[in-house]
Amino acid sequence: MCAAPKSPPQPGKAAPAFSLPAWPGGKKVSLSQFKGQQNVVLYFYPRDNTPGCTQEACDFRDNLETFQSADTAVLGVSTDSLASHEKFANKFELPFPLLADEEHAVAEKYGVWVEKSNYGKKYM
Repeated sequence: MCAAPKSPPQPGKAAPAFSLPAWPGGKKVSLSQFKGQQNVVLYFYPRDNTPGCTQEACDFRDNLETFQSADTAVLGVSTDSLASHEKFANKFELPFPLLADEEHAVAEKYGVWVEKSNYGKKYM
């Protein structure tokens, strides 16, 4: 059984801290490195190379200049490995970091690691 999900960060409150390995390069990216420097869009997605996740990533790619002009970095987070992120990013020419939350610790902190149901089948 999973523990009850945590609630997502509330507006006006500090976002939970994290440090995760990122594609490209495998270096750790921490939320704290952006504090006072740049805004951050942190988006979580279930898996690399799935239709909805691919569309979402490509939408961020196609609108990246808008985010950059607002002094905002885009960071994608999923439970996939760095190797999976590398293939996904190269295939779709994604120009922003993809963070590997393989133990889903950050997803849990942000309240997005929850049981889902589709046609009566439950999964994480």
